[in-house]
Amino acid sequence: MNDTLEFTMHKEKDDEMKSTLETVYRALVDVKKGYNPINQIVGYILSEDPTYITTYNNARSLIRRIDRDELLQELVKSYLGLEDDK
Repeated sequence: MNDTLEFTMHKEKDDEMKSTLETVYRALVDVKKGYNPINQIVGYILSEDPTYITTYNNARSLIRRIDRDELLQELVKSYLGLEDDK
């Protein structure tokens, strides 16, 4: 009963970030204006200019909720196949 329990919401936050990114990607695909969804998302991440993201299906509002630094960290970790270091 005297042990300290660690509570973390990191996994839930990562899942929410991934879900949001997938939603934004689908909106960019669905808008059918000839955009390359990956290029549009990368443009947003690099510049933080929301006009890279369509307003269709509220995608622009959704992506602005993601912290870009956290997103970049998770993308690099995922690319390198690294586990979360807490």
